Amino acid sequence: MPSDLEQQSSELVVQAARLVRAIRRRVGHPAGIRILALLDDLGPLGVTAIAEADRSSQPTISGAVRQLVDEGLVGKEPDPSDARRSVVELTPKGRQRLTDARRDNGKAVAERLARTGHTADDVAQAVSVLRDVMDEQL
Repeated sequence: MPSDLEQQSSELVVQAARLVRAIRRRVGHPAGIRILALLDDLGPLGVTAIAEADRSSQPTISGAVRQLVDEGLVGKEPDPSDARRSVVELTPKGRQRLTDARRDNGKAVAERLARTGHTADDVAQAVSVLRDVMDEQL
């Protein structure tokens, strides 16, 4: 039988995923935002590494990266360790787009939170717990 911590942890994952889906529907960011966020979290990566991190196919990510390059949100440079490959990194415009998307997400969540009666301190505690969990290797 699962422990209370396991049950609550499962519920945390379920509710976090529901929140992300709800905010994506509400805010409507393009799929490329996920790639920008991965590059922000992990630093410059090759297309294959982005695909692995996103659990997407390499052709799907290649197409998305091409679009992001065309929009000036990421740059592609030759990989210094292997000239046959390239490394994708955020541009200042891409970093700003990601900042804007995160701000929009925050506004959308704040609107929902305002209707619940939870305080900024409650949210800070939840963020602290999630940050501690994410600082651990999963």
